[in-house]
Amino acid sequence: MDNFTFLGQELNGGYVLMFLFLSLVSFGANWRLFLKCSQPGWAVFVPGYNVVIAMRIIGRPDKHALLFLIPGYNVYFVLRTMIELAQSFGKRTNLDYSLVMIFNVFYMLNLGLAYQEEYQGPSYVPLPSNKDSLSKGLSPA
Repeated sequence: MDNFTFLGQELNGGYVLMFLFLSLVSFGANWRLFLKCSQPGWAVFVPGYNVVIAMRIIGRPDKHALLFLIPGYNVYFVLRTMIELAQSFGKRTNLDYSLVMIFNVFYMLNLGLAYQEEYQGPSYVPLPSNKDSLSKGLSPA
């Protein structure tokens, strides 16, 4: 294959084809995943809004999508979000957590396309704030 130049960098054509293939698989997996969770599939193609929809699927507030913009913390938050997404489908074993972190694109494809995988609802449970615990008569920790 011929080499391509992108932003001043020369890329091998095989890498470009591999990137396009994984991108198509990723878009297809997320499209089916969004539809399975009763969300609009077209949201996959809108940058930023797809993250907001993912936050809604796992039950987080929409403003948590902004946490992806914090350098360093976003790596931790991406892993945590992937695990919470797996939990929303009833996957709660360490094996499932490992698979979703290592084979993210293909695991999401499995969740989206497998008929036996059903969305069970949001998995995120916010921790009670001190204000809530004080109003219920609990002592602060």
